[in-house]
Amino acid sequence: MVSTISFPAIVGTADMMLKSATVRLVGYEKVGNGFCTAIVRGQITDVRMAVEAGAETAKEFGQLVSTIVIARPYPNLEAILPISSRLSQLTSGQYSRLSNQAIGLLETRGFPAMVGAADMMLKSADVHLAGYETIGAGLCTAIIRGNVADVAIAIEAGMNEAERIGEFHTLMIIPRPLEDLEETLPTADYWIETPTPVNIPMLALQEEQREFVELPNLEIAEMETITIGDR
Repeated sequence: MVSTISFPAIVGTADMMLKSATVRLVGYEKVGNGFCTAIVRGQITDVRMAVEAGAETAKEFGQLVSTIVIARPYPNLEAILPISSRLSQLTSGQYSRLSNQAIGLLETRGFPAMVGAADMMLKSADVHLAGYETIGAGLCTAIIRGNVADVAIAIEAGMNEAERIGEFHTLMIIPRPLEDLEETLPTADYWIETPTPVNIPMLALQEEQREFVELPNLEIAEMETITIGDR
C-alpha cells in the first residue's frame, strides 16, 4: 500500500506501481482530509518492487505519506480492505479494457473551482468529462478522457481557470493507462461504448390506387355505303 494526500497523485502512483511489476491494483481507500491509499496485490517480490516505485513517484509529486507491504495476510484482514469484490472480478475474468485514451485529472480545493475548470476543459479541447472524486479537505478532482494532445491542452486551460476562480491543487496526465487502472476509475464505467442505432431511409411502398370510371353507352353510327360509278 502507498498513501498520498491527493487523488491525482495516488492515481499516478498506482499507474507507476502497475507498470513497474506484475501486480494487480485492487482499489483505493479514501479516509478523508485528502488521504488516499492505493492497494496492490501479487507475489511478495513484485509487491515490494511496485511499492518502492510508487513511493518514489509519490515523493516526486511531494505527496508521499506512508507505505506498507504485508506478506501473507490472514483471510480476516481482507474484511477491512476494499479488495473482495475486485478480486472476484479478477479471478472470474469479468473485466475488460474499455478505452485506450489518455486520462487527465485536475484537482482543486473547492467545488466551484473544480466545476469551472471542468467547464473550461470541455470548451478548450475535444475531451470527455468522465466524473469527479472528492477526498475531503475540500479537494475535488475532475477526470477527463481523450487523446494525449487534447487532454494536455484541456488540463492546462482548466488549471488556469481553477487558479482564477479559487485554488488549484495538482494535476496528472496518464497517456496509456493499463487495464487495472481504468477499472478503478469512474472513467471505466463512463467510457462504455453503446451502439448507436443507424437510421436507414426506407421508401414506403404505397399501393397504387386505381379509380374505375363508368363510361356512358356509346352508339356507333351506321356507315353509309357509297358506290363509285364507272367514268
